Amino acid sequence: MDIRVIGRKITVTEPLEDYAIEKIGNSLKVFDIDFTSAEVVLKHEKGRFNPCICEVTLRAKGHTIHVEERDDDMYAAIDMAAAKTLRQLRKFKTRVIEFRQRETPELIQPTGASLDELMAELSADDEVVRVKEIDFEPLTLEQALIQIDLLGHDFFVFTDRDSNEVNVLYRRKDGGYGLLKPPVEE
Repeated sequence: MDIRVIGRKITVTEPLEDYAIEKIGNSLKVFDIDFTSAEVVLKHEKGRFNPCICEVTLRAKGHTIHVEERDDDMYAAIDMAAAKTLRQLRKFKTRVIEFRQRETPELIQPTGASLDELMAELSADDEVVRVKEIDFEPLTLEQALIQIDLLGHDFFVFTDRDSNEVNVLYRRKDGGYGLLKPPVEE
């Protein structure tokens, strides 16, 4: 598989690119998983405690694995990202293999405040600092559970394959997951 190395606010030298391809490639070789794309983004941020950032994004059919690590040294950030990628791939392989054998975790569907009440709580100085466009692929609840773990996010927005409705799966602070979905109209 071809691994694409991109630099943002940093010039990617040939030794740095070769090192990133070797380290991330070795992590991918351990597991026999066909990824459609692999991308390594190397960044440098000024004025940060750990300015060197290595982001790895792997896309397989219906799944995305994203890892981000930062350090003072770019080579160390790549090493940490490769190790974390290996852990995520192990989790991915385990979850996909055991997908049909395990039961769905108990989901809690919260009844919350209305949208107007939530909007009233926002202060005037709140602003949107990032907008991200995503494609909603129809997924089952089990596939969404796998995705939220692979991405490492606290929430995951998806279109339910059965109902064709947009749902939000989130990780609860007390453990388990919650599911936000539109009410069933009768």
